[in-house]
Amino acid sequence: MDEVRPNNGPAAAPGLASIFPPGLQAIYGECRRLYPDQANPLQVTAIVKYWLGGPDPLDYISMYRNVGCAAQDVQEHWHYISFGLSDLYGDNRVHEFTGQEGPSGFGFELTFRLKREVGETAPPTWPAELMQGLARYVFQSENTFCSGDHISWHSPLDNSESRIQHMLLTEDPQISPVHTPFGLVNFLQIVGVCTEELQAAQQWNGQGILELLRGVHVAGGPWLITDMRRGETMFDIDPHLQERVDQGIEKEGSNLSGVSAKCVWDDLSRPSEDEEDSRSICIGSQPRRLSEKDTEQIREALRKGLEFNTKAALPPINSQKQGHDRPQSRKDSLESESSAAIIPHELVRTRQLESVHLKFNQESGTLLPLCLRGRLLHGRHFTYKSINGDTAITFVSTGVEGAFATEEHPYAAHGPWLQVNTHTGAWYTHELAACTYFLWNPLPDS
Repeated sequence: MDEVRPNNGPAAAPGLASIFPPGLQAIYGECRRLYPDQANPLQVTAIVKYWLGGPDPLDYISMYRNVGCAAQDVQEHWHYISFGLSDLYGDNRVHEFTGQEGPSGFGFELTFRLKREVGETAPPTWPAELMQGLARYVFQSENTFCSGDHISWHSPLDNSESRIQHMLLTEDPQISPVHTPFGLVNFLQIVGVCTEELQAAQQWNGQGILELLRGVHVAGGPWLITDMRRGETMFDIDPHLQERVDQGIEKEGSNLSGVSAKCVWDDLSRPSEDEEDSRSICIGSQPRRLSEKDTEQIREALRKGLEFNTKAALPPINSQKQGHDRPQSRKDSLESESSAAIIPHELVRTRQLESVHLKFNQESGTLLPLCLRGRLLHGRHFTYKSINGDTAITFVSTGVEGAFATEEHPYAAHGPWLQVNTHTGAWYTHELAACTYFLWNPLPDS
Protein backbone atom coordinates (compact mmCIF):
# COMPACT_ATOMS: atom_id res chain seq x y z
CA MET A 1 0.00 0.00 0.00
CA ASP A 2 1.22 3.51 -0.79
CA GLU A 3 0.94 6.71 1.15
CA VAL A 4 1.02 10.32 -0.04
CA ARG A 5 3.24 12.68 1.87
CA PRO A 6 5.41 15.75 1.31
CA ASN A 7 8.86 15.01 -0.03
CA ASN A 8 11.25 14.89 2.93
CA GLY A 9 14.18 13.62 0.90
CA PRO A 10 17.36 15.38 -0.23
CA ALA A 11 15.35 18.00 -2.11
CA ALA A 12 13.91 19.17 1.19
CA ALA A 13 17.13 18.92 3.18
CA PRO A 14 20.16 19.61 0.96
CA GLY A 15 22.41 19.81 3.97
CA LEU A 16 21.72 16.14 4.62
CA ALA A 17 22.29 15.05 1.02
CA SER A 18 25.37 13.06 1.93
CA ILE A 19 23.34 10.54 3.91
CA PHE A 20 20.96 9.84 1.05
CA PRO A 21 21.67 7.21 -1.61
CA PRO A 22 23.66 8.70 -4.53
CA GLY A 23 21.34 7.35 -7.23
CA LEU A 24 18.33 8.89 -5.53
CA GLN A 25 20.17 12.14 -4.98
CA ALA A 26 21.17 12.36 -8.66
CA ILE A 27 17.55 12.17 -9.84
CA TYR A 28 16.43 14.61 -7.15
CA GLY A 29 19.06 17.00 -8.48
CA GLU A 30 17.54 16.93 -11.96
CA CYS A 31 14.08 17.49 -10.43
CA ARG A 32 15.40 20.50 -8.50
CA ARG A 33 16.85 21.91 -11.71
CA LEU A 34 13.47 21.58 -13.42
CA TYR A 35 11.35 22.71 -10.44
CA PRO A 36 13.52 24.96 -8.25
CA ASP A 37 10.45 26.44 -6.55
CA GLN A 38 8.97 23.04 -5.58
CA ALA A 39 11.44 21.64 -3.08
CA ASN A 40 8.73 19.64 -1.30
CA PRO A 41 6.35 18.16 -3.88
CA LEU A 42 3.70 15.67 -2.92
CA GLN A 43 5.09 12.17 -3.18
CA VAL A 44 3.55 8.70 -3.30
CA THR A 45 5.73 6.40 -1.21
CA ALA A 46 5.76 2.62 -0.89
CA ILE A 47 5.10 1.93 2.79
CA VAL A 48 7.01 -1.36 2.59
CA LYS A 49 9.86 -1.04 0.14
CA TYR A 50 10.23 -3.64 -2.61
CA TRP A 51 13.60 -4.72 -1.25
CA LEU A 52 11.92 -5.44 2.10
CA GLY A 53 9.24 -7.64 0.54
CA GLY A 54 6.71 -5.01 -0.46
CA PRO A 55 4.65 -5.34 -3.66
CA ASP A 56 5.55 -1.98 -5.24
CA PRO A 57 8.89 -1.72 -7.08
CA LEU A 58 8.92 2.08 -7.15
CA ASP A 59 10.15 3.54 -3.88
CA TYR A 60 8.80 7.00 -4.66
CA ILE A 61 6.75 8.88 -7.26
CA SER A 62 7.05 12.65 -7.05
CA MET A 63 4.25 14.85 -8.37
CA TYR A 64 4.98 18.39 -9.60
CA ARG A 65 2.82 21.21 -10.87
CA ASN A 66 4.01 22.34 -14.30
CA VAL A 67 2.71 25.72 -15.48
CA GLY A 68 3.31 24.81 -19.13
CA CYS A 69 4.61 27.19 -21.75
CA ALA A 70 2.20 29.52 -23.56
CA ALA A 71 4.80 30.36 -26.19
CA GLN A 72 4.98 26.68 -27.19
CA ASP A 73 1.23 26.04 -26.78
CA VAL A 74 1.86 23.81 -23.75
CA GLN A 75 -0.99 23.71 -21.25
CA GLU A 76 -0.69 23.50 -17.47
CA HIS A 77 -0.38 19.95 -16.15
CA TRP A 78 0.81 17.62 -13.41
CA HIS A 79 4.20 15.99 -13.90
CA TYR A 80 4.87 12.59 -12.29
CA ILE A 81 8.41 11.17 -11.93
CA SER A 82 9.27 7.68 -10.67
CA PHE A 83 12.19 6.49 -8.53
CA GLY A 84 13.09 2.81 -8.48
CA LEU A 85 13.49 1.37 -11.97
CA SER A 86 17.04 2.71 -11.86
CA ASP A 87 19.58 1.81 -9.18
CA LEU A 88 19.05 4.24 -6.32
CA TYR A 89 21.32 2.57 -3.77
CA GLY A 90 24.24 0.84 -5.49
CA ASP A 91 24.44 -1.93 -2.91
CA ASN A 92 22.67 -4.73 -4.84
CA ARG A 93 19.57 -4.61 -2.65
CA VAL A 94 17.38 -4.21 -5.77
CA HIS A 95 19.58 -3.92 -8.86
CA GLU A 96 22.88 -5.55 -9.66
CA PHE A 97 25.59 -2.89 -9.68
CA THR A 98 27.36 -3.09 -13.04
CA GLY A 99 29.45 0.08 -12.98
CA GLN A 100 29.11 3.70 -14.06
CA GLU A 101 29.48 3.19 -17.80
CA GLY A 102 26.31 1.18 -18.48
CA PRO A 103 22.65 1.64 -17.55
CA SER A 104 21.65 2.18 -13.94
CA GLY A 105 19.32 -0.67 -13.00
CA PHE A 106 16.95 -1.02 -15.92
CA GLY A 107 18.37 2.19 -17.32
CA PHE A 108 15.27 4.36 -17.13
CA GLU A 109 12.59 5.94 -14.96
CA LEU A 110 8.99 6.63 -15.97
CA THR A 111 7.29 10.02 -16.18
CA PHE A 112 3.73 11.06 -16.96
CA ARG A 113 2.11 14.40 -17.81
CA LEU A 114 -1.59 14.77 -16.95
CA LYS A 115 -3.66 17.81 -17.90
CA ARG A 116 -4.58 19.87 -14.84
CA GLU A 117 -8.31 20.38 -14.63
CA VAL A 118 -9.79 23.78 -13.76
CA GLY A 119 -9.95 24.20 -9.98
CA GLU A 120 -7.73 21.18 -9.28
CA THR A 121 -5.47 22.01 -6.32
CA ALA A 122 -3.71 18.67 -5.89
CA PRO A 123 -2.54 16.06 -8.40
CA PRO A 124 -4.64 12.87 -8.75
CA THR A 125 -2.79 9.83 -7.41
CA TRP A 126 -4.06 7.20 -9.88
CA PRO A 127 -1.09 7.77 -12.25
CA ALA A 128 1.18 6.55 -9.46
CA GLU A 129 -0.59 3.17 -9.39
CA LEU A 130 -0.42 3.01 -13.18
CA MET A 131 3.34 3.55 -13.01
CA GLN A 132 3.67 0.93 -10.28
CA GLY A 133 1.81 -1.53 -12.52
CA LEU A 134 4.21 -0.92 -15.40
CA ALA A 135 7.16 -1.21 -13.02
CA ARG A 136 5.87 -4.55 -11.73
CA TYR A 137 5.74 -5.81 -15.31
CA VAL A 138 9.34 -4.73 -15.91
CA PHE A 139 10.61 -6.32 -12.70
CA GLN A 140 8.71 -9.58 -13.22
CA SER A 141 9.49 -10.01 -16.93
CA GLU A 142 12.83 -8.17 -17.02
CA ASN A 143 11.66 -6.71 -20.33
CA THR A 144 12.62 -3.07 -20.63
CA PHE A 145 10.89 -0.24 -22.47
CA CYS A 146 12.21 2.22 -25.02
CA SER A 147 10.92 5.28 -26.83
CA GLY A 148 8.33 4.42 -29.46
CA ASP A 149 7.04 1.32 -27.65
CA HIS A 150 3.30 0.83 -27.30
CA ILE A 151 1.45 -0.78 -24.39
CA SER A 152 -1.98 -2.36 -24.89
CA TRP A 153 -3.89 -1.69 -21.65
CA HIS A 154 -7.53 -2.29 -22.72
CA SER A 155 -8.97 -0.24 -19.90
CA PRO A 156 -9.27 3.48 -19.14
CA LEU A 157 -6.03 4.45 -17.45
CA ASP A 158 -7.92 6.11 -14.58
CA ASN A 159 -10.67 3.44 -14.32
CA SER A 160 -13.26 5.90 -15.62
CA GLU A 161 -15.23 5.84 -18.88
CA SER A 162 -12.42 7.52 -20.80
CA ARG A 163 -11.39 6.59 -24.35
CA ILE A 164 -7.75 6.84 -23.27
CA GLN A 165 -7.10 3.13 -22.75
CA HIS A 166 -3.58 2.47 -24.06
CA MET A 167 -0.10 3.98 -23.90
CA LEU A 168 2.84 4.99 -26.05
CA LEU A 169 6.28 5.78 -24.65
CA THR A 170 8.60 8.62 -25.63
CA GLU A 171 11.52 10.61 -24.23
CA ASP A 172 10.45 13.17 -21.65
CA PRO A 173 10.71 16.58 -23.36
CA GLN A 174 12.19 18.36 -20.32
CA ILE A 175 14.19 15.91 -18.22
CA SER A 176 17.70 15.23 -19.44
CA PRO A 177 19.36 11.81 -19.00
CA VAL A 178 21.14 11.65 -15.65
CA HIS A 179 24.60 10.19 -15.08
CA THR A 180 24.69 8.66 -11.60
CA PRO A 181 27.49 6.82 -9.77
CA PHE A 182 25.62 3.64 -10.71
CA GLY A 183 25.10 4.31 -14.43
CA LEU A 184 22.94 6.27 -16.85
CA VAL A 185 19.23 6.96 -16.29
CA ASN A 186 16.91 7.98 -19.13
CA PHE A 187 13.36 9.23 -18.60
CA LEU A 188 10.51 7.68 -20.60
CA GLN A 189 7.21 9.52 -20.64
CA ILE A 190 3.91 7.64 -20.71
CA VAL A 191 1.46 9.05 -23.26
CA GLY A 192 -2.20 8.01 -23.04
CA VAL A 193 -3.81 7.21 -26.40
CA CYS A 194 -7.09 5.94 -27.84
CA THR A 195 -7.53 2.49 -29.38
CA GLU A 196 -7.45 3.90 -32.91
CA GLU A 197 -4.14 5.62 -32.19
CA LEU A 198 -2.66 2.45 -30.70
CA GLN A 199 -3.68 0.48 -33.79
CA ALA A 200 -2.09 3.10 -36.02
CA ALA A 201 1.15 2.79 -34.03
CA GLN A 202 1.05 -0.99 -34.49
CA GLN A 203 0.38 -0.75 -38.22
CA TRP A 204 3.01 1.93 -38.83
CA ASN A 205 5.32 2.86 -35.92
CA GLY A 206 5.09 4.48 -32.52
CA GLN A 207 7.46 7.33 -33.29
CA GLY A 208 5.41 8.37 -36.30
CA ILE A 209 2.17 8.50 -34.29
CA LEU A 210 3.87 10.40 -31.47
CA GLU A 211 5.04 13.01 -33.96
CA LEU A 212 1.48 13.42 -35.27
CA LEU A 213 0.12 13.74 -31.71
CA ARG A 214 2.61 16.53 -31.02
CA GLY A 215 0.97 18.56 -33.75
CA VAL A 216 -2.54 18.28 -32.28
CA HIS A 217 -3.03 20.46 -29.19
CA VAL A 218 -6.08 18.57 -27.89
CA ALA A 219 -4.40 15.18 -28.37
CA GLY A 220 -1.17 16.01 -26.55
CA GLY A 221 0.61 18.96 -28.10
CA PRO A 222 4.39 19.48 -28.13
CA TRP A 223 4.92 17.90 -24.68
CA LEU A 224 2.38 15.09 -25.22
CA ILE A 225 0.18 15.85 -22.22
CA THR A 226 -2.51 13.26 -21.55
CA ASP A 227 -6.08 14.52 -21.28
CA MET A 228 -8.30 11.78 -19.86
CA ARG A 229 -11.41 13.74 -20.89
CA ARG A 230 -10.46 13.77 -24.55
CA GLY A 231 -13.39 12.27 -26.44
CA GLU A 232 -12.02 12.43 -29.98
CA THR A 233 -9.14 10.63 -31.60
CA MET A 234 -6.56 12.65 -33.49
CA PHE A 235 -8.13 11.27 -36.68
CA ASP A 236 -11.50 12.73 -35.65
CA ILE A 237 -9.85 16.07 -34.97
CA ASP A 238 -7.86 16.10 -38.22
CA PRO A 239 -9.00 13.51 -40.83
CA HIS A 240 -5.94 14.25 -42.96
CA LEU A 241 -3.77 12.48 -40.38
CA GLN A 242 -5.19 9.12 -41.49
CA GLU A 243 -3.84 9.79 -44.98
CA ARG A 244 -0.39 10.43 -43.53
CA VAL A 245 -0.52 7.15 -41.61
CA ASP A 246 -1.68 5.22 -44.70
CA GLN A 247 1.11 6.75 -46.75
CA GLY A 248 3.64 5.87 -44.09
CA ILE A 249 2.47 2.25 -43.97
CA GLU A 250 2.57 1.96 -47.76
CA LYS A 251 6.01 3.52 -48.04
CA GLU A 252 7.76 2.25 -44.92
CA GLY A 253 5.71 -0.69 -43.68
CA SER A 254 5.49 -1.39 -39.97
CA ASN A 255 8.37 -1.28 -37.47
CA LEU A 256 6.51 -3.75 -35.27
CA SER A 257 8.42 -6.97 -35.89
CA GLY A 258 6.90 -9.09 -33.15
CA VAL A 259 4.48 -9.29 -30.26
CA SER A 260 3.96 -11.35 -27.13
CA ALA A 261 0.77 -13.30 -27.71
CA LYS A 262 -1.35 -16.32 -26.93
CA CYS A 263 -0.52 -18.61 -29.81
CA VAL A 264 -0.19 -22.32 -30.59
CA TRP A 265 0.78 -24.19 -33.73
CA ASP A 266 0.01 -27.82 -34.54
CA ASP A 267 1.78 -30.07 -37.04
CA LEU A 268 -0.86 -31.62 -39.31
CA SER A 269 1.69 -33.49 -41.39
CA ARG A 270 1.25 -37.24 -41.81
CA PRO A 271 3.67 -39.04 -39.46
CA SER A 272 6.20 -41.26 -41.22
CA GLU A 273 7.76 -44.56 -40.23
CA ASP A 274 10.95 -42.90 -39.14
CA GLU A 275 9.84 -39.45 -38.10
CA GLU A 276 13.20 -38.15 -37.01
CA ASP A 277 15.14 -39.27 -40.09
CA SER A 278 12.54 -38.41 -42.73
CA ARG A 279 11.35 -35.05 -41.38
CA SER A 280 14.56 -33.66 -39.96
CA ILE A 281 17.61 -32.33 -41.64
CA CYS A 282 20.81 -31.24 -39.95
CA ILE A 283 21.71 -27.62 -40.37
CA GLY A 284 25.38 -28.49 -40.17
CA SER A 285 27.83 -30.89 -38.66
CA GLN A 286 28.75 -28.34 -36.04
CA PRO A 287 26.38 -26.25 -33.88
CA ARG A 288 25.73 -22.79 -35.27
CA ARG A 289 27.08 -19.83 -33.38
CA LEU A 290 25.20 -16.58 -33.07
CA SER A 291 26.62 -13.63 -34.94
CA GLU A 292 26.64 -10.08 -33.62
CA LYS A 293 23.67 -9.38 -35.91
CA ASP A 294 21.77 -12.35 -34.42
CA THR A 295 22.47 -11.15 -30.88
CA GLU A 296 21.31 -7.62 -31.59
CA GLN A 297 18.15 -8.90 -33.28
CA ILE A 298 17.33 -11.07 -30.27
CA ARG A 299 17.62 -8.07 -27.99
CA GLU A 300 15.54 -5.79 -30.16
CA ALA A 301 12.96 -8.11 -31.71
CA LEU A 302 12.28 -10.84 -29.20
CA ARG A 303 13.10 -9.37 -25.81
CA LYS A 304 10.49 -6.64 -25.98
CA GLY A 305 8.39 -8.11 -28.72
CA LEU A 306 9.06 -4.86 -30.55
CA GLU A 307 11.73 -3.70 -32.99
CA PHE A 308 12.55 -0.33 -34.44
CA ASN A 309 15.02 -0.91 -37.24
CA THR A 310 14.86 -1.82 -40.90
CA LYS A 311 17.12 -4.88 -40.94
CA ALA A 312 15.60 -7.99 -42.48
CA ALA A 313 17.80 -10.49 -40.64
CA LEU A 314 15.90 -13.09 -38.65
CA PRO A 315 17.26 -14.03 -35.22
CA PRO A 316 17.35 -17.59 -33.91
CA ILE A 317 15.25 -18.08 -30.78
CA ASN A 318 17.07 -19.42 -27.74
CA SER A 319 14.53 -21.44 -25.77
CA GLN A 320 16.99 -22.82 -23.25
CA LYS A 321 15.53 -22.20 -19.83
CA GLN A 322 17.56 -21.04 -16.89
CA GLY A 323 17.83 -23.31 -13.89
CA HIS A 324 15.75 -22.58 -10.84
CA ASP A 325 18.85 -22.75 -8.66
CA ARG A 326 20.35 -19.53 -9.99
CA PRO A 327 18.81 -16.07 -10.06
CA GLN A 328 17.84 -14.68 -13.42
CA SER A 329 20.28 -12.03 -14.54
CA ARG A 330 19.24 -8.56 -15.66
CA LYS A 331 19.87 -9.72 -19.25
CA ASP A 332 16.77 -10.67 -21.13
CA SER A 333 15.67 -14.29 -21.06
CA LEU A 334 15.93 -14.53 -24.86
CA GLU A 335 19.29 -12.80 -25.08
CA SER A 336 22.36 -14.93 -25.74
CA GLU A 337 25.26 -14.83 -23.31
CA SER A 338 27.59 -13.60 -26.05
CA SER A 339 28.03 -13.48 -29.78
CA ALA A 340 29.60 -16.94 -29.56
CA ALA A 341 26.66 -18.56 -27.76
CA ILE A 342 25.62 -21.97 -29.12
CA ILE A 343 22.05 -22.75 -30.10
CA PRO A 344 20.58 -25.44 -27.79
CA HIS A 345 20.72 -28.99 -29.17
CA GLU A 346 16.99 -29.26 -29.71
CA LEU A 347 17.13 -26.29 -32.10
CA VAL A 348 20.02 -27.59 -34.22
CA ARG A 349 17.74 -29.75 -36.36
CA THR A 350 15.07 -28.43 -38.71
CA ARG A 351 11.79 -30.28 -39.25
CA GLN A 352 10.03 -29.80 -42.55
CA LEU A 353 6.23 -29.82 -42.22
CA GLU A 354 3.59 -30.47 -44.85
CA SER A 355 0.78 -28.50 -43.21
CA VAL A 356 0.20 -26.59 -40.00
CA HIS A 357 -2.69 -25.27 -37.96
CA LEU A 358 -2.16 -21.86 -36.34
CA LYS A 359 -4.14 -20.66 -33.35
CA PHE A 360 -4.15 -17.11 -31.98
CA ASN A 361 -6.21 -15.24 -29.43
CA GLN A 362 -8.44 -12.54 -30.82
CA GLU A 363 -6.12 -9.54 -30.45
CA SER A 364 -3.19 -11.45 -31.95
CA GLY A 365 -5.35 -12.64 -34.83
CA THR A 366 -6.33 -9.09 -35.68
CA LEU A 367 -2.63 -8.31 -36.23
CA LEU A 368 -2.39 -10.73 -39.19
CA PRO A 369 -3.27 -8.00 -41.73
CA LEU A 370 -0.53 -5.86 -40.16
CA CYS A 371 1.86 -8.80 -40.48
CA LEU A 372 1.05 -9.10 -44.18
CA ARG A 373 0.68 -5.48 -45.21
CA GLY A 374 3.21 -3.84 -42.92
CA ARG A 375 5.94 -6.49 -42.80
CA LEU A 376 5.85 -9.30 -45.37
CA LEU A 377 4.99 -7.14 -48.37
CA HIS A 378 8.07 -5.08 -47.47
CA GLY A 379 10.37 -8.11 -47.36
CA ARG A 380 10.48 -8.37 -43.57
CA HIS A 381 9.47 -10.86 -40.90
CA PHE A 382 6.94 -10.91 -38.05
CA THR A 383 7.04 -13.05 -34.89
CA TYR A 384 4.36 -14.11 -32.42
CA LYS A 385 6.09 -15.18 -29.17
CA SER A 386 3.87 -17.12 -26.78
CA ILE A 387 3.42 -15.67 -23.31
CA ASN A 388 2.68 -19.18 -22.01
CA GLY A 389 5.88 -20.96 -23.00
CA ASP A 390 8.62 -21.28 -25.60
CA THR A 391 6.31 -21.45 -28.61
CA ALA A 392 6.93 -18.91 -31.38
CA ILE A 393 5.52 -18.44 -34.88
CA THR A 394 7.47 -16.36 -37.40
CA PHE A 395 6.23 -15.36 -40.85
CA VAL A 396 9.13 -14.68 -43.21
CA SER A 397 9.48 -13.31 -46.71
CA THR A 398 11.85 -14.86 -49.21
CA GLY A 399 15.23 -13.24 -48.79
CA VAL A 400 15.07 -12.75 -45.02
CA GLU A 401 18.55 -13.65 -43.82
CA GLY A 402 18.76 -16.62 -41.45
CA ALA A 403 15.33 -18.10 -42.24
CA PHE A 404 15.10 -21.90 -42.29
CA ALA A 405 11.67 -21.99 -43.95
CA THR A 406 12.23 -21.81 -47.71
CA GLU A 407 10.15 -21.55 -50.88
CA GLU A 408 10.60 -25.30 -51.40
CA HIS A 409 9.71 -26.10 -47.78
CA PRO A 410 7.52 -23.19 -46.58
CA TYR A 411 6.73 -24.76 -43.19
CA ALA A 412 9.70 -25.62 -40.96
CA ALA A 413 10.34 -25.82 -37.25
CA HIS A 414 13.23 -25.64 -34.80
CA GLY A 415 11.80 -27.26 -31.68
CA PRO A 416 8.87 -25.05 -30.60
CA TRP A 417 9.73 -22.33 -33.14
CA LEU A 418 7.72 -22.46 -36.38
CA GLN A 419 8.54 -20.48 -39.50
CA VAL A 420 6.16 -19.92 -42.40
CA ASN A 421 7.69 -18.74 -45.67
CA THR A 422 5.37 -16.54 -47.70
CA HIS A 423 7.09 -17.15 -51.02
CA THR A 424 4.40 -16.07 -53.51
CA GLY A 425 1.80 -13.37 -53.74
CA ALA A 426 -0.88 -16.07 -53.94
CA TRP A 427 -0.07 -17.04 -50.35
CA TYR A 428 -1.58 -13.85 -49.04
CA THR A 429 -5.04 -14.68 -50.31
CA HIS A 430 -5.01 -18.47 -50.52
CA GLU A 431 -2.84 -19.98 -47.82
CA LEU A 432 -3.76 -17.44 -45.17
CA ALA A 433 -7.31 -18.70 -45.42
CA ALA A 434 -5.99 -22.24 -44.88
CA CYS A 435 -4.03 -21.14 -41.81
CA THR A 436 -7.10 -20.67 -39.65
CA TYR A 437 -6.89 -18.97 -36.29
CA PHE A 438 -8.97 -19.91 -33.31
CA LEU A 439 -10.29 -17.14 -31.08
CA TRP A 440 -9.83 -18.21 -27.50
CA ASN A 441 -12.85 -17.20 -25.43
CA PRO A 442 -13.24 -16.14 -22.68
CA LEU A 443 -9.49 -15.98 -22.04
CA PRO A 444 -8.40 -12.31 -21.82
CA ASP A 445 -6.22 -10.77 -24.52
CA SER A 446 -3.99 -8.87 -22.15
